[in-house]
Amino acid sequence: MSVLHALVERILNGDRRAVARAISYIEDNHPEKTEILQDLFPHTGGAFLLGITGSPGAGKSSFVDKLIGYLRKQGLTIGIVAVDPTSPFTGGAILGDRIRMQDHFLDEGVFIRSMGTRGSLGGLARATKEAVRVLDAYGKDIVIIETVGVGQSELDIMNIADSTAVVLNPGGGDTVQAFKAGIMEIADLFILNKADLAGTDKLFREVEQMLDLVKHDSPWRPPVVKTITTQGMGIDEAWQAFLDHKSYLQESKEWERRRASHLREEVSEIVEHAVHQLIVKRLRSEEYKDMMEGVSRRDIDPYEVAHQLLQQLVKEK
Repeated sequence: MSVLHALVERILNGDRRAVARAISYIEDNHPEKTEILQDLFPHTGGAFLLGITGSPGAGKSSFVDKLIGYLRKQGLTIGIVAVDPTSPFTGGAILGDRIRMQDHFLDEGVFIRSMGTRGSLGGLARATKEAVRVLDAYGKDIVIIETVGVGQSELDIMNIADSTAVVLNPGGGDTVQAFKAGIMEIADLFILNKADLAGTDKLFREVEQMLDLVKHDSPWRPPVVKTITTQGMGIDEAWQAFLDHKSYLQESKEWERRRASHLREEVSEIVEHAVHQLIVKRLRSEEYKDMMEGVSRRDIDPYEVAHQLLQQLVKEK
């Protein structure tokens, strides 16, 4: 029997500090990161993974905060990965998430971690997925991934979450933006937050009409749930919608198919990242210094340099 990495043993024994350290290793691309993830992998797959997305200001963090409180009353343990859309060094969105979820920070049944994009959406998707895996192995019943904005990071949730909720609010023009960005296709349910505001019924009708177009022949039609997080209203209904979707996934065998697809996609992501790192390192080497300077002077075109690099890599393999 192989010996587990020391951090992995501590994570499996419920050590919160080890979980934080492992996620830091992932963000920093630490040399021991791969070994840790490989040792953790056999202990994953038990958590229900929820994606929460939508445009800024829709009230995602407030919804997550109330959902955490509701789930804790059910006796469930929670892990949260809150994605900072700017930088891990600004403190902007990170501080905001921590303020809104501060009531849960001393709860041993809740683990909250903010992660920065560092300007790399692809790297974010991979690092987020790996952080989720750590929390899964840690034994959390539910892992929530919250992203901010509408863009590639939201679409990347498809390759992480079991169920994805899109949070909208009245008056924001969110349905048009969601439709344009392809968010309608990835949503497993819709949360109409701030439902006490004017325009909620209009937004409800708009979402239902778009679902008639996009999901008219789908075996699962995303439910539309109204919530008022400031009053704690609709949280129980939203959770039931998540459970209904989970039941649908399991009964239709889509659960296994979706998770298998996520793992296959991850293999490609890992290979692409490794190849990208190799190429960047090679192009910064002395061997390519003159050619790269030639490209800068326009003495040689970038296609020729790229072709030579690819030819060299193929020969080496």
